[in-house]
Order: sequence, then structure tokens, then C-alpha cells
Amino acid sequence: MEKKNIILLICTILNFFAVFAVNAVNIVIPSIATEFHMSNIVQNWITIIFFLVMAMLSIPAGQISGKYGLKKVTIIASALFIIISIVNVLVATSDQFLVCRLVLGLVLAFINVTSMAMVVSAFDPQERGKALGMNITGVYVGLSLSPFLGGFLNYQFGWRAVVLFAVPFLLAIIVLLLKIDDEWITFEGIPIDLKGSVLYCVGIALFIYGFTILNEPLGVILTVLGAIVLLIFGAVELKVDHPVFDVRFFKNHKFLSANMASLCAYLATFAVTTILNYHLQYIKGFDSQTAGTILLVAPVCQVILAPIAGRLADRYIPQILAAIGMALGTISLILFSFLDKGTSLEFLIASMVIYGVAFGLFSPPNTSVIMGSVPPKDTSVASASVATMRTVGQAMSMGLLTLVFAFVMGDVPIIPEYYPLLTSSCQITCLICVVLCLISVFASLVGYKSKSN
Repeated sequence: MEKKNIILLICTILNFFAVFAVNAVNIVIPSIATEFHMSNIVQNWITIIFFLVMAMLSIPAGQISGKYGLKKVTIIASALFIIISIVNVLVATSDQFLVCRLVLGLVLAFINVTSMAMVVSAFDPQERGKALGMNITGVYVGLSLSPFLGGFLNYQFGWRAVVLFAVPFLLAIIVLLLKIDDEWITFEGIPIDLKGSVLYCVGIALFIYGFTILNEPLGVILTVLGAIVLLIFGAVELKVDHPVFDVRFFKNHKFLSANMASLCAYLATFAVTTILNYHLQYIKGFDSQTAGTILLVAPVCQVILAPIAGRLADRYIPQILAAIGMALGTISLILFSFLDKGTSLEFLIASMVIYGVAFGLFSPPNTSVIMGSVPPKDTSVASASVATMRTVGQAMSMGLLTLVFAFVMGDVPIIPEYYPLLTSSCQITCLICVVLCLISVFASLVGYKSKSN
């Protein structure tokens, strides 16, 4: 096997487990919440804290990995992934569990950046769309198998088996990476932008955390303060010789519009899996194994579509493909807004098929636009941008769901007494996300009409 294909295989497997670490655990959240006596708000934080840390570090991770070497950083991050997974199964309280999720988010912030940047560095531009399509297939395979594997492992062995599942595979990845002689350093001799990194991390943390508690005065204050810090970050970066993220990239209209489309798409769609999981396990009363099997539907569609969409992005206008994808996403969210106790399984599955096709058609072309709109030497920065839009969107999507929970349900355990309020909360969230999907469609179409500069 050619070296570049080995690298693609490694990065695809890493993408799989980066997704598995989120989605498989999401399926078993009801079991974890029961063991640690978590309320509805706290159990949402199992996911939010993970993505909050990833969002904070995805930009600094681009510069750090580019300076010290993509392969080296990937090896270190994979080793830490193994260590924290082992520690995670030994915890005794909900606070300890959340700390482990926080550290894992830190580790995966680097893996998300380096895996995509290595693929882009290893393949020629004319093969990049196809390679990225295959690489993103790892994400969708993870999305498809995680619910089933997570539900099965939890049902048979308990949630700790889900947490430990990645360990032997990560050991194999470390061995393979150590056998590859190549290293990719894109920021050699360039100092780390410490000031910019700190401002970005603080701004994102304040903004996202404040967003999750907007129902309180403190939430409004923190959100506004976070936005101000991020504006200061942008102003500082314009004056730095070697910024952690060159905000001038956003003068490139294709880069800007594709990133905005990505942010809105993830904000609109990520909480859907949690909504469907709650619907199946709480409202419908299915066990984790059955719920995980049903949740296979949408990701399987994404797995099938991702490599096809990647090849289409090399031949046709990728922004049009992305816009079509999010238009279908809008339809699926409208359908999800009707879910209640009386909804038939056939209606749910049909809606999930549309949702899976939508995101499978959107992501590879949109990613190809972002990665292809910067010079080759800046691929790690573009990769960091892709990771940031995804993780910020995912964190805010869960934050949106948590915010709606706070307004509609309050901080309560998810028990039968509150199931009607749970259904209403999920319906309201889906309707809000319809608007975000439409914004993503608009951003993709604006990018099509824009020129790179």
C-alpha cells in the first residue's frame, strides 16, 4: 500500500474514534445519568463540555501542530486518548466524569486538526477532494456505527466498555505512525502566538458557556463579554506577524461563506442525534441497544453519500451541492419538529433518511471549498478553521438544546412526569434549527457567486 494511502487509512480511523468518543457515549447518557444521578441539564453537559474544550483549542491546535509536526502531535494525542479512557472508567462521581470528558475534548481538538491536515499534505490537489471524501467517510462510519456499537456494548457490558473500546485501535495507530518516516511541519521557526491563543480560548469559553445559560442575567453578561473578547482577538491578530489564526483569510469570500455555512449547519443539526436518542429511549421506551440500531439509519446514508459527494465536488460546483444538502436538511428538521409519543417509527425513519442524505451531501463539498481556498502552506490553518466551525457549531447546538430545556423544563430529572415537556423542548429546538439550516443554504449560494481573493 502506498504511503499516502496508509496515512489516509490512519486519519480515517482517527476520525472514526473521534466521532465514536462523542456519539457512542451520547447513546449511553441515560445509563450514565442514572448511575451518577444527573439532571437533564447536567447530562447535556457530558456533550457540551467536550465540545466547549474542542472549540477553545481547535485554533491554537492548528498553529501548535503545524510548528511541532503533524505526525508527532498525532502520536502524543493518541497516547493521551488511551490514558484518559482508562482513567474515565475508574471515576466515582459525575464531576470526575465531566473532568475526563473535558480532558478528552482537549486531546481530540488536536486529532481533529492533524488528521485532516495530514491528508491534505499527503495528496496532490487533483486528488484532494476524493481523499477528503474518504477521510470524512471515517466520520460518517463513526456516526453510523457509534449508536449501534455504543448501545450494544452498554446493553451487554455497561457504559465503561464503550469508553474503553478505542484503546486497542489507538495503540495500533501509534505503531503505524512510528513506522512512517515523513513529518509535516508548516510553521517551522515561527513563534506561538500566545496572546492570540489566550484571547481566543477565553472569548470562546465565555461566549459558549454564557449561551447555555442565556435564561439567566449572568448568561447574557458572559455571552456579550465573550463576543467582545473575540472582537479584541480579531483586532490583535491583524497586528501580529505570525497570528495563531490569520483573520485576513476571511477576506476570501469563498473561505468566509463556506465557514459560515459549516457553522450554521452544525449548529442546526448536531443536537438532532440527542433529540432522537431522548425520543427513542425516554418517550418510546426502547433500550440503548434498540435505540442505537434505529439511529443507524441517518449515518448509514451519510456513509454512502460522503465519498460520492467528495468525487462530485471535484467535478461540479461544490457550493451548489452543499446548498442542496442543507435544503434537504431543512425539510428533515421540519419533519422532526412533529415528533411526539404518537409518531410512527416509519415516519421517524423516513425523516432520518432525508437528514442523512442532506448532511452526507453537504459536508465533503463544503470542506473541499474551505481547504481548497487557501495556499498549500496554510492547510493546517484551514484545517483548524474546519474543526473550529464544526466544534463551535456542535457545542452551541447542544447549548441551544440545553437553553430550551432550561426555559421549558427547568433543571429536573428526565422522568415520566416531565416527558410532555421533554417533547415540547425538542420540537421547539427543531423549529429554531430550521432557520439555521436556511441560513446555511444562503451562505453556500453566496460562496458560489463570490471569487477567491
